Amino acid sequence: MKLQHGIAHNTGQFVQLLLQVLLVGLTIGMMRTVVPALAEAEYGVPRNSFVLLSAFVLAFGLVKGVLNFVAGRLSERIGRKKVLVLGWVVALPIPLIVWLAPSWNWIVFATVLLGFNQGLCWSMTQTAKLDITLAEERGLTLGLNEFAGYVGVAAAGIITAYLAAAFGARVGLLVFGLPVVGTALVMSVLALRETLPWAHAEIASHQVADANRPRPRYPAGVAAQPGTWEVFALVSWRDRRLAALSQAGLVEKFVDALVWVFYPVFLYQKGMSLPQVGWIIGIYGFVWGGSQLFTGRLSDRIGRHKPNVWGMWLCGGGVAMMLAGEGIAWWSASAALTGFGMALLYPNLSAAVADISHPAWRGSAIGIYRFWRDLGYGIGALGLGLAGHFTGRIEAAFAFVAASMALSGAVLWLLGEETHPRLNPAPQPADAA
Repeated sequence: MKLQHGIAHNTGQFVQLLLQVLLVGLTIGMMRTVVPALAEAEYGVPRNSFVLLSAFVLAFGLVKGVLNFVAGRLSERIGRKKVLVLGWVVALPIPLIVWLAPSWNWIVFATVLLGFNQGLCWSMTQTAKLDITLAEERGLTLGLNEFAGYVGVAAAGIITAYLAAAFGARVGLLVFGLPVVGTALVMSVLALRETLPWAHAEIASHQVADANRPRPRYPAGVAAQPGTWEVFALVSWRDRRLAALSQAGLVEKFVDALVWVFYPVFLYQKGMSLPQVGWIIGIYGFVWGGSQLFTGRLSDRIGRHKPNVWGMWLCGGGVAMMLAGEGIAWWSASAALTGFGMALLYPNLSAAVADISHPAWRGSAIGIYRFWRDLGYGIGALGLGLAGHFTGRIEAAFAFVAASMALSGAVLWLLGEETHPRLNPAPQPADAA
């Protein structure tokens, strides 16, 4: 049977993959509100120990970044489904470790396992969707992917805050986490199909010339089956456009590291209750997730470059706004602006990488981009931890992130370009001749 690309032709698998990324978001979301806010009371982290508090996100970022890279290459050899299932197997002990943890070191270890899970599973949900959809659906596909994931992140933060208030942090996270991870593992084994054959079919279609189809601006001089190092160098620095996208991905994770580590502490110290903290941070996640239903599709029409640049600057502005006022309404508005900036840039940075990555090595390119992007968790956590440590003020971390986003957006504006093949196609062979 001939494989067909497009959401309409693969609706069942597309919905299954959306449910998978929702569960991926729920898994990371359970660690984002309760754990940092109660680090001092529940796990013995000394007050204002900014570097120690950042350690678990630093570990998460380093592990997830490497596993994104590994997942991309591995999935081209053994398939997307096997990598996804492996990611869920690794996640099974996380709720139990958090429940039993006698010290913060156990939380850091649980977060290392979370990095394995997220690097393998979130990467595969994205890559598998790109396998089965059309090029002109790429922005919509990634928008829906990130919508489902970050709605899961936001919902988990709010739900676990209420569960922790009712039953205690440890029990609340246990009764939430075990069903989520167990359900995801069963679904990945029983309900999903392997999507690598769709990628192979796309490769075959690219070998047939079609004058009516816009040609993507793939990097020149790349082998048909490039090695790992060749793709890594290409995405990281050799191709100016991919390098600009990679640095933007890295720096935008400074924002999420800040929201994960310091927003709960900042708001809790300002007198917000745990459910109020969950809702403010949840607004960031809901706006980020919900807006991607619009921003991903928008980039299919107007291109990737402008939404990416404006997203970087708006996101940095939202972080700076957090310090400019007081009260739940102000902080909620700041969180919403930050979330909208993330919605503009987040799916569209990935879509831009996918636009100019050949299907023969797209899984690897996306994995390497995601390596640099999620390494931003580690670099950002270290940077904001040191900023807080040397100044003695948590507000310094906010200033560090806002300035980084402004500068990175400028680099992307200067070095990047429009990647959508319809809006900026490569010349047809006859035109080039």
